[in-house]
Amino acid sequence: MLLGVGKMKHAYAATASVAAECIINGMKKKNNSTFSNSLLSFSNKNRNLCVSPSCSGSGSGSDSDSSTFHQASSPNIVASEYADLQITNTLSVGRVGHVRIRQHVNPLTAALSAPVEVPDWNQIFPDSTLPLMVDIGCDLRTSGSGRFLLWLAKKSPQTNNYLGLEIRQKLVDRAQLWVKELSLSNIYFMFANATVCFDQIVSTYPGPLTFVSILCPDPHFKNRNRKRRVLQKILVDSIVKNLRPGGKIFVQSDVQEVALDMRNQFDAQSDELQHVDYDDAVDQQEQMCDGERWLLRNPMGIRTEREIHAECEGAKIYRRMYQKK
Repeated sequence: MLLGVGKMKHAYAATASVAAECIINGMKKKNNSTFSNSLLSFSNKNRNLCVSPSCSGSGSGSDSDSSTFHQASSPNIVASEYADLQITNTLSVGRVGHVRIRQHVNPLTAALSAPVEVPDWNQIFPDSTLPLMVDIGCDLRTSGSGRFLLWLAKKSPQTNNYLGLEIRQKLVDRAQLWVKELSLSNIYFMFANATVCFDQIVSTYPGPLTFVSILCPDPHFKNRNRKRRVLQKILVDSIVKNLRPGGKIFVQSDVQEVALDMRNQFDAQSDELQHVDYDDAVDQQEQMCDGERWLLRNPMGIRTEREIHAECEGAKIYRRMYQKK
């Protein structure tokens, strides 16, 4: 059952507040999910499942059981799945340690529509010829951390470079602080409006663009604000133009209408893109998509923070993967 716009907006604000204010408890459970050289893995091993009643679909149980379930809800699960990063002690380091998250930023302002200064890639990355993955939004909207991209960068320090594009300067500052704390040299967070600056930024990168992700972007529910959504035709065209043949695009949202909007825009590029149902490393007989061809599982080896929060509230995640022909 789909939530109404009002309830959905309330749910977004609530989960953002929980994620922003919680203090990560430093759980040390090892995450054995693998991040393959192809940037994809449908491995579901050692994935921490939300055990709250809303996620399990069970409404039974005593009040004490329910309390126990909710104690193991999304903040603790996020901490557990991202324990390998060991960034607990950096939460309060520096002046950008705690940031109040603004739910929606207007990307149409003059400041965010202006061209950006393209970085010197040889100064950013030790090897700027490595394949590049770009994450648009960086999962910073809901948690203020960007741990998803940090986790990927830590798993593949020698094989890929990672670029996060985000329009909230303070959140970029904090993510860069964590990059420094983790001593990672293959990842960079950049303050930029990807909708209008993607081509300007990525076209100058010396290596190949092999992967682009747009994960749970700002929904901008009101009809008059849909032009503020990150995925507009100009961005779709820029991604397809710069992506190398065989490169992949991964989109997902916990808002069906937003997911359908992204899906329709990339489906319209059928001359250049094809939908990916299966990963080569997985038995082809295993079902990877539902009846509407949404991917049933996250293929990246780890869930994003927003994804965990949404699933713990019982929401469905709508996922779609594309590959350039």
